[in-house]
Amino acid sequence: MTIKPLIILPDPLLRENSRPIETVDERVKRLADDMLETMYDAPGIGLAAIQVGEPVRMLVLDISKEEEEKAPRVFLNPEIVAQSDASSVYEEGCLSIPDYYAEVERPAEVTVRYLGLDGEMHEEAASGLFSTCLQHEIDHLNGVLFIDYISKLKRDMVIKRFTKQARRQAV
Repeated sequence: MTIKPLIILPDPLLRENSRPIETVDERVKRLADDMLETMYDAPGIGLAAIQVGEPVRMLVLDISKEEEEKAPRVFLNPEIVAQSDASSVYEEGCLSIPDYYAEVERPAEVTVRYLGLDGEMHEEAASGLFSTCLQHEIDHLNGVLFIDYISKLKRDMVIKRFTKQARRQAV
């Protein structure tokens, strides 16, 4: 397994739509392993393939608590097929927007259809942190960032800050 470098805002790759995964082969399984390794190293609870420079519809997550056994999950071509009318608010962060957090309101529950590493289609209901994490990572696959849910003023400030940092690091 390999820890991959993370794509950081303002990289335009974060705004691209990811393409579907056609077949579950060794390359896809290796990418899933690398993504999990990268996510745990960061550390984070979710990671979309686009965040490591791979524009494919794959995400990994593990919402287990520190004292619990790891429970890694891999979702290929995930899509939300149902969502609740009720909403919930969580403070979200993102490995591609380090050290910035904001409260985001999303549907409290979703049902997701996805392809598993077993090559089979699955459908699963999610609530709580699991639901929020799935929605956050699926957004990444569609070029959407959690800062798109905050006010334009705050979003512009975040983008400006990360653009300045990127310029300083490029020098």
